[in-house]
Amino acid sequence: MPRPTTILLLPADKPRLSQLIFFLLGCMTTLAFEPFGLSLLAPLVLIPFLYVCLTNSPKDSAKHGFWFGFGLFLSGTYWIYISVVVFGQAPVWIALFLMIGLVLIMSVYFWLTAWLISRLVHGEPWYLFAVAPATWAIIEWARGWLFTGFPWMALGYSQVDSALAGWAPVLGVYGVSAMVVLSAAALLVAIMTRGRQQIVAIVLVVAPALSGAMLKAVDWTEADGEPLTATIIQGGVSQDRKWLREEFEPTVTHYRDETIKAAGSDIVLWPEVAVPAVDDQVEGYIEALESIARIGEQTILFGILERVTERTIEPKVHNSIIAVNGIDRQVYRKRHLVPFGEYFPVPPSVREWMAMLSLPHKDLSAGAAEQPLIRTLDGTALAVAICYEDAYAAEMLYAFPEAGLLINVSNDAWFGDSIAPHQHLQIARMRSLETGRYTLRAANTGISGFIGPKGKVHESGPQFTAVTMTREVQPMQGATPYVVAGNWPILITCWVVLGLFWIRSRAAL
Repeated sequence: MPRPTTILLLPADKPRLSQLIFFLLGCMTTLAFEPFGLSLLAPLVLIPFLYVCLTNSPKDSAKHGFWFGFGLFLSGTYWIYISVVVFGQAPVWIALFLMIGLVLIMSVYFWLTAWLISRLVHGEPWYLFAVAPATWAIIEWARGWLFTGFPWMALGYSQVDSALAGWAPVLGVYGVSAMVVLSAAALLVAIMTRGRQQIVAIVLVVAPALSGAMLKAVDWTEADGEPLTATIIQGGVSQDRKWLREEFEPTVTHYRDETIKAAGSDIVLWPEVAVPAVDDQVEGYIEALESIARIGEQTILFGILERVTERTIEPKVHNSIIAVNGIDRQVYRKRHLVPFGEYFPVPPSVREWMAMLSLPHKDLSAGAAEQPLIRTLDGTALAVAICYEDAYAAEMLYAFPEAGLLINVSNDAWFGDSIAPHQHLQIARMRSLETGRYTLRAANTGISGFIGPKGKVHESGPQFTAVTMTREVQPMQGATPYVVAGNWPILITCWVVLGLFWIRSRAAL
């Protein structure tokens, strides 16, 4: 093994400097995601991460992992500040508290990742091939559901345009993340070894991408029936004007008129809460849409707040998609609500304080975990996700293989001209890859577009302007391996690997 260079000795000689470098490496990792798209950067920035885990104590490795995560999430989710201060009109200190609080929580996951890798590899480079991908995938998965979950910035999303994307229909986004880490581990071992061992490591560098390229050529799903003509309407109303009284009439008139122009489309899709009102306040408008749908023999899907009166003291309000076709109304209600955006997990005293400060403080209600699928007039079933629900892939799997198309409506206007809408589009592309379906995506200010079953954006519109796009989409049938088994194959494999290495580690004590 070659003598380490000066830069690689920094963790031991100058820990604070090396932790600063790890913070910067975390910031650099954001460049692997959209809108930058430097996917090859992902495994490269992981090489020093894994080296520290290999050569330092679990405690020191964990400190470095923490600062890596802090850099990644500070640079990758800074747009939370924009949504809270610029459009939420909250005080700056509240925005900083929420943003830094989330970043700190996310950094703890990286602290744990580095600690566990270091704890289990015991300085053995070849153990990295099994331990590092397994640890990374498991903790990314845990980050996606613990405490409501925040699956943003999973490494696999950065690879939607790389050869590794071929693994998405097989193992899902966490499987793709594991392949990125495996490639990084192999690169590190190839650097640190010579001779036959180096050759084996180089093979393992290439293997994930080569096999991914071969899987990318596989058509896991097939066409189901005739193509449908679909129209996506993006209103382009900025968040600071969306709920103004003077904007209401121009907004609903624009969507109605553009829908009338799309009379030849089988599906017309509007964004999340495209109608800035509660449904019972605009019943006449909805009835007019039903007439338009009946005349055009089409299905119109629009976002709106829906008030549901049940046996409760107060009616429930849902963030919903209503589909009208001139025959009946169908509804999808958002299931995975945004904490501190759509509901507030705080005690009554804090809620009263928020109300006094004129801050949002009332909860929306979540829809059922599994809901009847919306269907078009020709019977095509639609798998619907509202806003960041599409980041929770496993929660959508109940809709497959019955669903022939994916629908995502969003309101990324909350994040202004930041990297968030581009990251969100990348997440939607991963869902198409995993399920082998076309996605129709409508966002209030963008990025709206049509995504193919291989994750390619076939057409998208500019942001912050009114856009109407019409294109043929093909409903698909069949099931990818991911649709059949979900995250279980990668999770079981990773748990078994970590369990075996944990037992070996305990035995060695």
